[in-house]
Amino acid sequence: MQLQSLIDISIIDGAMPKRKLNPLPSAAFQILLSLADSDLHGYAIMRQVEEQTNGRMRLGPGTLYSSIQALLEEGCIEELEPGADASAEEERRRVYRLTTAGRKLARAEAGRLADLLRVARVKKVFKGDYV
Repeated sequence: MQLQSLIDISIIDGAMPKRKLNPLPSAAFQILLSLADSDLHGYAIMRQVEEQTNGRMRLGPGTLYSSIQALLEEGCIEELEPGADASAEEERRRVYRLTTAGRKLARAEAGRLADLLRVARVKKVFKGDYV
């Protein structure tokens, strides 16, 4: 009977997928935030991240596209098909959209960061008025 329990545990352990986005990297969080308002292609995501961070974060192509790939694999964003009237240039560009799961993940990460800021304030490590 004890052997059966050991086998059951190994089956459960083997079925647990390892999430690439746990914890959520800051680049992935910024990509999710950039897609919260509109669908964007890769270069537009890069510009949006730089703008929304006031230039504090600049995503290079390697970081951008590896983060996009992880977000696609986790179902947090989706790639849109080009429209029937898309030009040749528009057909080459991949446009991404935030999914419901991605919005939930971004909301959870924002809450986690807000909690960290509250603790930092209590500990008198951070005195900003951001949250």
